Amino acid sequence: MAMKMYKLSNGMEIPAIGFGCYDPDGEDSRAMFRTAMEVGYRYFDTASFYETERALGAAIKDSQIPRKELQIATKVWLDELGYESTKEALKRSLDRLQLDYVDMYIIHWPRPYDKSIDWKQLDIDTWRAMEEMHDEGLIKGLGLSNFFPHHLDNIMANCRIKPVVDQVELHPGYSQNVVVDHCKKNGVLPQAWSPLGRRSTLEDPRLKEVAAKYGVTVAQLSIQFLLQMDVAMLLKSATKSRMESNLNPIDFTISDEDMIMLTCMQQDLGCGEHPDFNMPQKSSNRNQ
Repeated sequence: MAMKMYKLSNGMEIPAIGFGCYDPDGEDSRAMFRTAMEVGYRYFDTASFYETERALGAAIKDSQIPRKELQIATKVWLDELGYESTKEALKRSLDRLQLDYVDMYIIHWPRPYDKSIDWKQLDIDTWRAMEEMHDEGLIKGLGLSNFFPHHLDNIMANCRIKPVVDQVELHPGYSQNVVVDHCKKNGVLPQAWSPLGRRSTLEDPRLKEVAAKYGVTVAQLSIQFLLQMDVAMLLKSATKSRMESNLNPIDFTISDEDMIMLTCMQQDLGCGEHPDFNMPQKSSNRNQ
């Protein structure tokens, strides 16, 4: 089955399935990314917070794949937000990636650690810096991550260049219809992180029951669920066979009735991170 592509509001096209470069287990990230490229992934999503930019940059060099055939996304972290600091953050990311530009630069989180700071103005200042770096050719597309409707509206009301993607946690049991619908209404493509959920999702008896009906795994059901929602996704695996199966999903269709049922499940399988209330842990080694 040919890879589904999405045309973004700025004219860019990105694949429905990209490779997520978050690697909290300390695996050999460089080798993992190189294998993903060999399997056929061409969209890679990293972040300064992930501490995998150097490994991804090295894997790109190893692969000898022409730069124009790859799409590389990275993100500015909470403690890098702001006009000047965002410009400095992108320069550091480009240096670690060994690249002259990124295809997507993304605000990783809408609020800083210090809740006394005016997050709305901080996001506006950050976005202005990103727009200027876009004009300079350092960024192809501008995006968001973990932005809910009220966060997105702040950008939309104050931007010169509109965001093209918004990365949020999306999967059966946490489909976030309000966020997805608001993104699409504003011409922003929803892009799912953790599209397979966590262990609780893969072992959920409700999802196992539906998956069994189609003769697929819960992971395969989750991928098809998002494809039918017209949501892009970022998948990650350290195993070559799973990389291949994720990139080449089984061709089947979830019925309209089952899509409604999955969408209307209790929203009880999310990871618990909420951009207005739960701040991720700081990383002490990110900028080494």
